[in-house]
Amino acid sequence: MMKKFLSAALVAAMSLSLVACGGSAGAPAADAPAADAPAADAPAADAPAADAPAADAAASSGEKHYKFGYTCMDGTNPFFVTIQDEMKSLIEARGDELVITDPGNDVTKQISQVEDMLSQNLDGLFMNPADAEGILPALDAAKAEGVPMVGFDTEVADLSYLVSYTGSDNYNAGKVCGEDLVKKCPNGGDILVLDSPTMQSVVDRTNGFLDAIDGHGFNIVGQQDAKGNLEVAMGIAEDLLQAHPDVVAIFGGNDPTALGCLAAANAAGIKDCKIYGVDGSPDIKAELASGDSLIEGTGAQSPKSIADKAVEIMYDYMEGKSVEDRYPVETFLITADNVKDYGTDGWQ
Repeated sequence: MMKKFLSAALVAAMSLSLVACGGSAGAPAADAPAADAPAADAPAADAPAADAPAADAAASSGEKHYKFGYTCMDGTNPFFVTIQDEMKSLIEARGDELVITDPGNDVTKQISQVEDMLSQNLDGLFMNPADAEGILPALDAAKAEGVPMVGFDTEVADLSYLVSYTGSDNYNAGKVCGEDLVKKCPNGGDILVLDSPTMQSVVDRTNGFLDAIDGHGFNIVGQQDAKGNLEVAMGIAEDLLQAHPDVVAIFGGNDPTALGCLAAANAAGIKDCKIYGVDGSPDIKAELASGDSLIEGTGAQSPKSIADKAVEIMYDYMEGKSVEDRYPVETFLITADNVKDYGTDGWQ
């Protein structure tokens, strides 16, 4: 009697376990029908369950689906918004998932977010660091988990962590701005530089700009970290322009920085100052097209091209294809003279 009682308890426990795991306690296995189940109720051996999820169907067909992570330095920057949206569209069109995070230029928060994404069993990670050196603990964590990383737009301090990297030729993006300034101010003059030393892309742009103007009579009277942020740049520029109202030019490490400088210059009543940015954003192009802005030019890049290439690299790697270490994306200068060729209602 005790054996019968234990056997019944075991059967009941197994039924409850099936329910807890998402199974159907009332659906017997196909090869073990209930002893008293009428033949008419038995499903055909090859008939799929009516409530089988699409994921199960995909799995049975052998189709592989991926979950990727995405992190960028500043998710509010229109440049990165465009990259994020393009990547998301391309990845979801293939039935895959993109987990998106935004650390708001805080590398400590970015590390924490990456660690959280890694706990979600990622197949790959798209990496744009808030700090090229500071992000290394997150890269170590991804490496330990065996999660391949594709870098985009901004390099990490050690590229050996990455499967590949794609981004604009940032040095050239700054260089074309400097070359334009030399042509337009052949006698040189005092200038301001608002950069961001922790962002390798901005460091490269700044180096390109400074190399282009070197030896042409320009004197940097102020150089500060604007963190690639419009509001931060505006506050810094306001202070610098009070001390140096006669600067002939300002170089901003990206377009939001340049727009912050523009707002500060307009508020200070500055009438003759050439402001350069890097991105080629719609907002900057609208300023150039207006014909009466202090914005002089932008070292343009294409966030859509960067996103497309990064996604292509990731899928190539997933499919076992060989990939190069680096894929540069062209940069060029947009000014009032050629802005009509690129439009102002979107990114080139």
